[in-house]
Amino acid sequence: MPHSQTSAPRDNSRLGVRIARGASPWLLPTVATAALSLSRARKSGRWAAVAVPTTALAAGMLWFFRDPEREIAEGRVISPADGVVQSIMPWKDGRTRVAIFMSPLNVHVNRAPLAGTVTSVEHVPGGFVPAFNKESENNERVVWHFDTELGDIEMVQIAGAVARRIVPYIPQGTKVEQGERIGLIRFGSRVDIYLPEGVEVGVEVGQATTAGVTRIDRD
Repeated sequence: MPHSQTSAPRDNSRLGVRIARGASPWLLPTVATAALSLSRARKSGRWAAVAVPTTALAAGMLWFFRDPEREIAEGRVISPADGVVQSIMPWKDGRTRVAIFMSPLNVHVNRAPLAGTVTSVEHVPGGFVPAFNKESENNERVVWHFDTELGDIEMVQIAGAVARRIVPYIPQGTKVEQGERIGLIRFGSRVDIYLPEGVEVGVEVGQATTAGVTRIDRD
């Protein structure tokens, strides 16, 4: 059930970290290779040489695909992504686009910016230039629309040069709570959110954001 944006933050008394859904195709082979090389390293110098990079890679994968629990903040619109505000642009139809760049060091699980109903989830094929490049407007992406108390809210997950797969967690017609996990972008990428006309932006270019925590709008 959707909750009111004016309600108190949820009591996540058991905050912790889990592995993101959709990570298995990358994570399992890497961890299995690391485990195998470590088990054989004591008996073989060749395997010992392999164990170092594979274990480092597995540790990096575990870090990248981390999915920490969050205490969802108050606010009408909260950030759908961890990252840095890359640009704030007025749109022709009166909306304002806030673009958030996600580096490989950020958590890549995205969250619903408002409570509401998912009215569409559209996959749009495209290229894979770096997400900080202007040409990334034509990258592979997933376009979300949410029916919320502010009306239609559009959010776009954009793949980057390395992030060649976007994994939506929920289908069209799903009711979501503000801050609920809705999808994963593998590796560096970008998320855009379009604020409706009349909603003032509450963040600045260069500001760090945390999904489910940083408020995007201002009263």
